[in-house]
Amino acid sequence: MSIQEKIAGFGVVPVVVLENADDALPLAQALINGGLPCAEVTFRTAAAEESIRRIAQAYPDMFVGAGTVLSVEQVDKAVAAGAKFIVSPGFDPEVVDYCLSKDIPVFPGCVTPSEITQAVKRGLKVVKFFPAGNFGGVSTIKALAGPFVGLKVMPTGGVNAKNLPEYLGCKAVIACGGSWMVKGDLIKAGEFDKIEEMTKEAVALVKEIRG
Repeated sequence: MSIQEKIAGFGVVPVVVLENADDALPLAQALINGGLPCAEVTFRTAAAEESIRRIAQAYPDMFVGAGTVLSVEQVDKAVAAGAKFIVSPGFDPEVVDYCLSKDIPVFPGCVTPSEITQAVKRGLKVVKFFPAGNFGGVSTIKALAGPFVGLKVMPTGGVNAKNLPEYLGCKAVIACGGSWMVKGDLIKAGEFDKIEEMTKEAVALVKEIRG
């Protein structure tokens, strides 16, 4: 199964911010138990690299990647830790070209036709659309899908359980990045049972929307 097929199958990619690497394994277990063995661990914190390493070692079948990757150095750290894909908030040619040269799946953030053109020229089939809510959401995605036939988009930022049906109902959307089921306050409070419950609800919602 290709990376694109895996992401499409999940429908939702949990975007996780971990302040403490000790929370990585219970969080991963909650996502797995909830039926969503996938996570984009953002490189916004000092705990990100170690968190990815622990998840990748304990759950080798889990589809864990690194988000908010801003440099080639971070790509190397993330991949060495076990990240299976790279996500960046914007389109950085250096990061994208480096990932492509190493056969590392990369999903750069694109919100303009010019950025998407650069991604398409490099052969990318999927791009991140961030922050989706601030850049027009589904209406903008549909407008961009017109000239970029076949391109798939992963909207992130402002996506939640309420507007998920609208996003996933758009043909150009492969999956959505979301953090509503893995909120920082729930992680800090150790409410992994709540995270598992909300993950199950998200999985059920995806099935309801996509059939």
